[in-house]
Amino acid sequence: MKRISWEAKLGISLIAFSAAVYLAKYITLGDPVNTYNYVFNALGFLPINVLLVTLILNKLLSIRAKRDRMEKLNMVIGTFFSEVGTLLLTYFSDQDPRLDQIREHLLVNANWSDQDFLLKNTPLKDYSYQVDVQKVAMEKLKHWLAGKRDFLLRLLENPVLLEHESFTALLRAVFHLAEELERRQDFKDLPDTDIKHLEDDINRAYSHLALQWLSYMQYLKKHYPYLFSFALRTNPFDQKASPIVH
Repeated sequence: MKRISWEAKLGISLIAFSAAVYLAKYITLGDPVNTYNYVFNALGFLPINVLLVTLILNKLLSIRAKRDRMEKLNMVIGTFFSEVGTLLLTYFSDQDPRLDQIREHLLVNANWSDQDFLLKNTPLKDYSYQVDVQKVAMEKLKHWLAGKRDFLLRLLENPVLLEHESFTALLRAVFHLAEELERRQDFKDLPDTDIKHLEDDINRAYSHLALQWLSYMQYLKKHYPYLFSFALRTNPFDQKASPIVH
């Protein structure tokens, strides 16, 4: 025999309780007309009550739940940049011969407003990210990323990431680059076509890193000033950056 769910039990209990209240009112006061009027008035207000509970209250709860999920997501993003992202971004940007074209858009300062971040983001999206692959130490990059493989896998398995498509794309780009490098035993005699393929993988990861980093900096400035201060002092695009507070 199929068990009755707790929702059904709760519904039956509430209806029975309402019926008992109305019956007690009728027996005690002996005024059926007034009782009937009260029942119909209550039924008339029921749709409004449902509207208030299901739409407005549910909307408020959804907003709060989304805010909590975004908070957890940004914790994940922060962990990624602390463990992998900032170092990788520093290395790639150091091998970008045209970085001076966009450097000013990445030198974040404490006075930037949301509008400033928005204005700086536009040229970064249009910039053609090009790392000089000849200067990249492929073997060292391969081993370094291999050491981060488990960390990247754990991030990709995190269901919170479903809320953030751009960060998921960043993780996939970095993980794909790690896989490409891992499958190559020797980087000395690669054909030009394969070098160009690896260059495209690096540039894809580089572009995602730069855009996501700027977005994360905006989040830190708004919510965590002390973390933002450290991020400013370790800006991967600032050649004078230093964690030392002067």
